[in-house]
Amino acid sequence: MTHSYTTFTTKQSDGIMTVTFDFPPVNVQGQEMLADLNGLAMRLERDRTTRVVIFESAHPEIWVCHYDTNLLKEMSTEAVSREEAQLLDLQSVLERISKLPQATIAKLEGFARGGGHEFALACDMRFAVRGKFKFMQMEVGMGILPCGGGASRMARQTGLGRALEIILSARDFTADEAEAYGTINKALNADEIDEYVDTLAKRIALFPPESINACKQAVYESIDKPIAEALKAEAYWLYQATSKTPAIKRFATADENGAQFDMDNQRDWNGLVEQVQAIQ
Repeated sequence: MTHSYTTFTTKQSDGIMTVTFDFPPVNVQGQEMLADLNGLAMRLERDRTTRVVIFESAHPEIWVCHYDTNLLKEMSTEAVSREEAQLLDLQSVLERISKLPQATIAKLEGFARGGGHEFALACDMRFAVRGKFKFMQMEVGMGILPCGGGASRMARQTGLGRALEIILSARDFTADEAEAYGTINKALNADEIDEYVDTLAKRIALFPPESINACKQAVYESIDKPIAEALKAEAYWLYQATSKTPAIKRFATADENGAQFDMDNQRDWNGLVEQVQAIQ
């Protein structure tokens, strides 16, 4: 089925979808992009063939730009109570992206500032190119705060002090700083990122989609819960996985042939998890 989007294109191959932002002149994050992302999320929530989604950009300098300032001009100047406060469209769409059943990867080969960076934070993993990637949360200097999940997700990635330094300094951070601070998984050279991300995506795409989703949901839940509740959430998602994947059959096969006691297998679990995918 062909899907048409205004702000990006999609390409599918072996369980991996590549989403390429291409919305001149600067991939601004406005209503068009949010509508496209919302439509993409609706599609992916029902998709059990796609296991990994890679978000990249066709722009040579920008991944995703900040939120469209034309929309911010319409904000109310009146304070509201906590009870009256409603989620913003950017918050709602990025939360939907973060909850997708697929593994999501931000492949950052350009600037990602403001809402663009908050979008990257809503992805499961982030990899960035040295010399090309910069990120910034500039909102404090404009008189507001990061309001696309940046204030909420930043400390979960970096810890409290670094989150406040990033948010309150409103300055550019490089790829190496981002890796040190924990906002990205890894900083890579320009000639390394394609192979690294592709290899990771292809490996994840080998595994059952229900297991990928269960792993994601358990990890995300654990962030917000006391350890006793987090462990219970792990148990819940375990059974969600075993009810929909060939896990039990794979364990039974390993037990029958003594695979778990074989030293060659113990030395090469990396290869074993690939081989066991043949058991359905």
